Amino acid sequence: MDSFTKFAPHLIKTNNVAFKERNKVTEIYKNPPIGKKVIIKGWVRTKRESKNVIFINLNDGSTIKNIQIVADPDKLKKDQAIKITTGACLSVTGEVVESQGKGQSFEVIADQVTILGESHPDEYPLQPKKHSLEFLREIAHLRPRTNTFSAILRIRHAMTFAIHKFFNDKGFVNFHSPIITSSDAEGAGEMFRVTTLPPNSVPVNDSGELDFKDDFFGKEASLTVSGQLEGELAALALGEIYTFGPTFRAENSNTTRHLAEFWMIEPEMAFYDLEDNMNLTEEFLKYLVQYALDNCLDDLEFLKNRALDEEKNKPQNERNELDLIERLKFILENPFERISYSQAIDILKDSKPNKKGKFQFPIEGFGADLQSEHERYLVEKHFKKPVILFDYPKDIKAFYMKQNSDGKTVKAMDVLFPGIGEIVGGSQREEDYDKLLSRVKELNIPQESLWWYLETRKFGSCPHSGFGLGFERLMLFVTGMGNIRDVIPFPRTPGNAEF
Repeated sequence: MDSFTKFAPHLIKTNNVAFKERNKVTEIYKNPPIGKKVIIKGWVRTKRESKNVIFINLNDGSTIKNIQIVADPDKLKKDQAIKITTGACLSVTGEVVESQGKGQSFEVIADQVTILGESHPDEYPLQPKKHSLEFLREIAHLRPRTNTFSAILRIRHAMTFAIHKFFNDKGFVNFHSPIITSSDAEGAGEMFRVTTLPPNSVPVNDSGELDFKDDFFGKEASLTVSGQLEGELAALALGEIYTFGPTFRAENSNTTRHLAEFWMIEPEMAFYDLEDNMNLTEEFLKYLVQYALDNCLDDLEFLKNRALDEEKNKPQNERNELDLIERLKFILENPFERISYSQAIDILKDSKPNKKGKFQFPIEGFGADLQSEHERYLVEKHFKKPVILFDYPKDIKAFYMKQNSDGKTVKAMDVLFPGIGEIVGGSQREEDYDKLLSRVKELNIPQESLWWYLETRKFGSCPHSGFGLGFERLMLFVTGMGNIRDVIPFPRTPGNAEF
């Protein structure tokens, strides 16, 4: 007796795959078992009925495609037909046959229908019609049942798997950086405080400042904004690592590009310089896009057509020149253009939109912090390919970035994509202890909170680099959605933590 039979005798084993009396719709579509019995379990999307026949579109979440169930009302139990409503969960046993109707090549003739869970039609908010994205955010507990969000969530899973596969296949180590931290990696100060102090009697010291000595950690603690600093420590021991976890930012912003809780992918690599960093980033992004096209095409086609339908109502000048599939192929078919920040400023300063006052934020010269409109101009209008900008002014970048010999710029790089602007930010990190300490002092960053980070530059330091990819930014690009709240299951934004 093998271990499978010994420990799971209630399961059926076929082709080394175990299942419990259920055929997934996606597998039926791959190789329709015409003339054979199947058991399908899923949720009713639509139902049409006449005196002699009931047509049920069933979806089990494994694919964007529904499967049509044909049922004879006379074979159903009493009142069953009435209870088969949109949203109800069914188990159907029947034979797969070639379809005589339009819209599908096969269907299932039901022998037996069991209602696993009723759906009350007077209360169920998801009806067979188009719902606005704003409305669906109000019922985030149910929106995964829609075509749009089931497609997004399947793609989100595929991208998660592809990220781990890419780094694993390259020999990177997945490193779990802490979610609770006492350091602000970005230096922006927009962090959620973690405390067990009573809100009605917060202790203060003699200076009137909050006193955290009696708090849970004995010091001020917050939810992390980045795993980078801890990731650098791991890279200086393991060589090449990546983090992939939730990050938090208490920025009071209600734009379509900001979340208070989001996921970050942050690789850190010992012995990589800035050029190595750019090479890895380009390879990584192309790998993810190719993976999406290879494994999520049905969902991408649905989202493409959805976006095209939405754009019919937009003015011509606001429509995307490329559809979703074309934008993804655009990334694969074009080498990323690499130019310095200074070169980009010259291009933008001399551009027609800047000279004619079309930019919301005019470009006057070196030192400008580029906005999405500038980044998209470089990608979509000037170069017509993805762009990597490097060597940014040190005054607009973080303290840990390696300074160039000119004393004005740092070895930073940003990757710019069509429709979205910046999608990746990274840099070569400063490995010299004295230079890093000088920069920390220059920016008045408390040294006591970074003593451990500074110490790594004293004990076997080396050149190293890394970058950060906001997972939801990636999802915006891959799915073509316009609002970041629609590419994460439960968005956390100012005033919104309902689910």
